[in-house]
Amino acid sequence: MADDSSAINLIYPMIISIHQPQYLPWLGYFDKILESDIFVFLDNVQYKKNEFQNRNKIKTAKGWQWLTVPVLYHFSQKIFEVGINQEINWQKDHLKTLIVNYNRAPFFGKYSAYFEKLYSKTWGRLIDINIEVVKHLAGLLGAKTKFFIASQIPNLREEPTERLIDICKYFSVNTYLAGKGGAEYMDIEKFKKENINLIFQNFQHPVYPQLYGDFQPCMSVIDLLFNCGPGSRDIIKNYKLQIADCKNNV
Repeated sequence: MADDSSAINLIYPMIISIHQPQYLPWLGYFDKILESDIFVFLDNVQYKKNEFQNRNKIKTAKGWQWLTVPVLYHFSQKIFEVGINQEINWQKDHLKTLIVNYNRAPFFGKYSAYFEKLYSKTWGRLIDINIEVVKHLAGLLGAKTKFFIASQIPNLREEPTERLIDICKYFSVNTYLAGKGGAEYMDIEKFKKENINLIFQNFQHPVYPQLYGDFQPCMSVIDLLFNCGPGSRDIIKNYKLQIADCKNNV
């Protein structure tokens, strides 16, 4: 996996956000990236089944459905240790599903070649495809964010809040952008003691043109890109109407 390690020791008086690598994440994930100067993939924490690390939602004529990467996992594995089950031809299935459900979307043709190439490869670990996809999609949205990987940062403590603080201090960053639900598990006083400014994401989900009837929120960002193309960034950044909480994605 390529990363921007050549810049890793520079001092950034900027905003950092930290999140587990997800598969084809939703709009709120990319809103956090767009708001950050540095984004760290938190891959050295325990993998969680049935969340968004190996799956996400797309819209179909019959409603939303999962796109799921089959994994080889046993309890206590960290995210970067989780492998992909290559005995299942999931790449062919995912590509076919995207074609069937989005071939009539206005901008599907603009982005389809990337997904054809993506699914033609053999991916050994879940983290590899997740980071590849996130960085590429962030680029399509015009993000200038620098990406790093937590497991490549030395001497991080295990306690969740202390781990986040260590990452912030490693980059000499004094502002941490947390998810809306971050206050439920972080020790805010520890951030204050380290003079790290803690801010919380306030993402409001936009309504945008979709295929197949009534608007369905909280889909993968590819639903937005296929339907709205180059205008997708402005839709994420200029949201006006909060229509859904999307708590499971925070």
